Amino acid sequence: MDRLTSDFPMLEPGWTAQEEMALLEAVMDCGFGNWQDVAYQMRTKTKEECEGHYMKNFINNPLFSSTLLSLRQMEDRLSRTADTAIPFKPTDDPPRPSFDSQLSRDMAGYMPARADFMEEFDNYAEWDLKDIDFVDDDSDILHALKVAVVDIYHTRLEERQQRKRIIRDHGLINLRKFQILERRYPKEVQDLYDVMRHFARVVGPIEHDKFIESHALECELRREICRLQEYRREGIQSFCGAKVYERVKRIREDERRKRNMLCDVLQYIYDARACQQWLHKQAAIDAGITPVVTTITTSGRRSAPPLNLTGLPGTEKLNEREKELCQVVRLVPGAYLEYKQALLNECRRQGGLRLAQARSLIKIDVNKTRKIYDFLIKEGYINKA
Repeated sequence: MDRLTSDFPMLEPGWTAQEEMALLEAVMDCGFGNWQDVAYQMRTKTKEECEGHYMKNFINNPLFSSTLLSLRQMEDRLSRTADTAIPFKPTDDPPRPSFDSQLSRDMAGYMPARADFMEEFDNYAEWDLKDIDFVDDDSDILHALKVAVVDIYHTRLEERQQRKRIIRDHGLINLRKFQILERRYPKEVQDLYDVMRHFARVVGPIEHDKFIESHALECELRREICRLQEYRREGIQSFCGAKVYERVKRIREDERRKRNMLCDVLQYIYDARACQQWLHKQAAIDAGITPVVTTITTSGRRSAPPLNLTGLPGTEKLNEREKELCQVVRLVPGAYLEYKQALLNECRRQGGLRLAQARSLIKIDVNKTRKIYDFLIKEGYINKA
């Protein structure tokens, strides 16, 4: 029946509607200009016939000018509203780090050429839509429920795009470089940076940086005022006298530090290694070299106590072995359940999971990731690839 309804000429004689659709599908599959492959896929037309018909009716046909104009207008609107990739100069080539490389880890899995992350925020949001199908015999309640699920999915996509925009605009993609830039501020400004990071959602990157820089300048001015007030209290009236005061003050602090070092090492007097460290430190000071600060310990590194899961959300969803794992690795149950679901979904999709893939999915300490991965393998939740 479909053969009878599409076997008629539509744009010109000799070309049926079915052949028109086949031509468009072949051009879409093989690419514009590959007329030999297009003709091979159509079977009923030659290379010259396919090229001439397509150029005449779909490229140079004035009847399609209004359609092309509307398509261009729609494309312009989408280009203004959609998120685009990081702009590069025409001569630049954006980096394309390979999977699980050092550059990929430094960039948190960001792919500049696509403006996407390998692991997006709320990465499995599409799973709620994969089984939804709108059919004509749906009841009004079922149809409204499906529409509501789609609306929720759009809200999750908007949240994903907003987070991606904040990360990109504020330069948070390369976290290591961001931390290096952040450490150039004094301690009080770094604390303010941590607090104000939550407000990056409501202010632009330039305004945010201006606020931090102005606060850093304020802290610097306050320190300078305190230094000048100290000079005034000590009776210094010239900058030449201030230089002499600073030099004498530095010598006095060095002498005090030498006296305090002996007091610090007395409690380790029976520890040969601690005494040896102190002697090296004292020799470096006497030679005018800045000593390397080392932490003197007698019992090694102290392990952290197990995490108390009482009252934490999601604890009731864990079995006893999972609770023990969360206590040992000090991981809250909600985060563990999220990581577990992500690894299970990836294992089902790939048919198995490697440790490197698990580490790329879970951006936490690699030792914790290893323990979670080994636990899920041992319990039979996932399989090795």
